[in-house]
Amino acid sequence: MFLEERRNKILAYLTKHERASVDYLATAFAVSKETIRSDLNEFVRLNLVQRCYGGAIIVRRSLQSELIAPRSKNFEVLLKRLEKQTLHQTSKQKGNKMNGKVCILGSFNVDIVAKVARFPKGCESIIAQGSALGPGGKEANQAMAASRGGSQVYFVTKVGTDQFSQFAYDHLSSSDIHAFKLYQSDTEPTGNSIIYVSQQNGENMIAIYPGANQTITDDEVAAIAPELTTSDVLLVQLENNFSVTLNVIKLAHALGKKVILNPAPYPSEILPYLDYLDVITPNETEASLLSGIDIQDFDSTKEAALKIARMGAKRVIITMGSRGVLLYDGHQSQHIPALGVDTTGAGDAFNGAFAAALANGQSMVQAATYASAFASLAVEREGASNMREHQQVIARLSQR
Repeated sequence: MFLEERRNKILAYLTKHERASVDYLATAFAVSKETIRSDLNEFVRLNLVQRCYGGAIIVRRSLQSELIAPRSKNFEVLLKRLEKQTLHQTSKQKGNKMNGKVCILGSFNVDIVAKVARFPKGCESIIAQGSALGPGGKEANQAMAASRGGSQVYFVTKVGTDQFSQFAYDHLSSSDIHAFKLYQSDTEPTGNSIIYVSQQNGENMIAIYPGANQTITDDEVAAIAPELTTSDVLLVQLENNFSVTLNVIKLAHALGKKVILNPAPYPSEILPYLDYLDVITPNETEASLLSGIDIQDFDSTKEAALKIARMGAKRVIITMGSRGVLLYDGHQSQHIPALGVDTTGAGDAFNGAFAAALANGQSMVQAATYASAFASLAVEREGASNMREHQQVIARLSQR
């Protein structure tokens, strides 16, 4: 038996039975105890198990049932569905009270950011004042926010066969996300975003190549069903291929789960299916495209929310940056001011925190207020995936 095959089988056993002794594993796999100890130490390095006297105990139930391993200078994610799996709280939750469960199907991108004094003109090369490479993708950011917001998050995404698949695995493994599963595309690279940030006025220019995010299959969506069944909320956006995103929305709707859609980037294809949604969370631009109403002020924002609700969505939340959010609950509109600093660009933080609060049993108004506070804290840190802790949000709310 090859090393990778043995380690995958050991990990599958630990995932199912939670613990195992070195003696048992050495006998079961017909190898030396020292070999098993080496295998377990590798799992410790990946934050999957904790060593104990004579064996190991699973500490993170990763739905990544097989390991990412180097092959031919690339990294391949070997996938195998785990059946009858029960999730347990990971020791990485840093004191958050984990109640509700949020299932997220979405995108993972690698963000390549360049800070420039100004945007370059056509055919012009300029020297950047700084650069950074980090994890991104709307749903990966929202999964981070939902985790920090106090919910158990099951995150499903797809990456390529390039070196960024390992980058994605390492990022998700070290995060507060409770459990995740990476699929892998043989035909497309890991999604990426090229971002220019102007130091002149703070504006940005973004070019996104979705890559593997656009190759999720119906079978991969069907595999979400066991986790979706035990979830309270499904949160999705539209950076993945539309057909499978719609399928998982329909599946969650059929299971009676709350469905939250962040309609970004906006496609007109979503319009016939708004009645599958419990909450839709467009920003002002997306709300204008959805409703056909040119949003200029609070009155036109209310008009757009009402129009979107009449088109089928049960509840509408329009995020308005520094002006806060407008919530329409199917009966009346309510304005929730932004808390603290300008929240422009904090849509991912808002959506993730809102989903967490809703899954934890808060009302629409309570969840939106919590999410506004979370978003205001998130923009105080640089980097789209840098999210604050639950207790910091509570502290900010108590200052109001």
